[in-house]
Amino acid sequence: MTRQINYGLIGCGMMGQEHLRNIALLENARVAAIFEPDAAMARIAGKLAPGARMAGSVDDLLTDESLDCLVIVSPNHLHVGQIEEIAARRPLPLLVEKPLYTNPSDRTRIEALKAGYPAPIWVAMEYRYMPPVAVLVAEAEAVTGGVRMLSIREHRFPFLRKVGDWNRFNRNTGGTFVEKCCHFFDLMRLILKSDPVRVMATGGQAVNHLDESYGGEVPDILDHGYVIVDFASGARAMLELCMFAEGARFQEEISAVGSQGKIEARVPGPSRFWPVELGAPPVPELEVSPRAPKGPALREIPVDPTLLEAGDHNGSTFYQHRRFLDLVRSGGRPEVTVDDGAWAVRMGQAAQVSAETGTAVTFDSL
Repeated sequence: MTRQINYGLIGCGMMGQEHLRNIALLENARVAAIFEPDAAMARIAGKLAPGARMAGSVDDLLTDESLDCLVIVSPNHLHVGQIEEIAARRPLPLLVEKPLYTNPSDRTRIEALKAGYPAPIWVAMEYRYMPPVAVLVAEAEAVTGGVRMLSIREHRFPFLRKVGDWNRFNRNTGGTFVEKCCHFFDLMRLILKSDPVRVMATGGQAVNHLDESYGGEVPDILDHGYVIVDFASGARAMLELCMFAEGARFQEEISAVGSQGKIEARVPGPSRFWPVELGAPPVPELEVSPRAPKGPALREIPVDPTLLEAGDHNGSTFYQHRRFLDLVRSGGRPEVTVDDGAWAVRMGQAAQVSAETGTAVTFDSL
């Protein structure tokens, strides 16, 4: 019989609860201990993982000798310090939510952790594992003959409320292009198989959070923008983000084009937000459009309803956890490395700087 794997979870807000629900779907896996300092979130976590011990701190969590691995789902700006504490105290295999870090000065700390951490660190990039996106990634090279242009559009709902409203300010999130869009920058590198050399961006705060105030401060996070990225291979990519467009049928639309054709993935938003009066939620789609002979082919990529109920990311959190669990059991290399996570942050930071300064940004100082 396969040995049971015991998880420790740090942070059980909205995303942490999604991790709890998906770990519960894994075979021979359980959450053994949780650290969640917010009382309301801890009560919800206790109901989702009734057998878990509630720890009083990260240090207290790490005293649990049964733990086989850890998942960090705390606010963005806490990630680096918590990884350092784990590295010093008990460096177990680690799944850390994106973004890996938020402050450009933390890059050196991340490099030190990468060099010295003796166990795998996997950065949680759920969008890689959305079923239609995973098919696009797998088929893009063959369909296109080599991707030369990549565009990603996310039209979605505004940022949800988080504990302590930490996600309303750039100092905590790293900025919208880091917090929200690091997923897409990760996909760009994955699909294009190349590193970025230059970023140009524009963005602003046009609609969301303008009437909110926290301790006398108005949120400063962007709610829309465009980002263009040049890659070392000569390929180009573009991101279009709008966070006041939740009325759309699809939330993410990805298009990859090359000399032979085009492949597109379309992903609906969380099914819980789809109005019941409109009937069943949209089903993810993949469309392949060869140049010759012409003949676009559309196919649906349905997702198990159980996985849709377990989270807001089109089943991807479950598929990601299943792969991470295989790593914990069998060893090997994380599919999403510290370098991948760091590049996604650097691209987001470059976009933030470009949007603020109106200039193109290279990666010499990020």
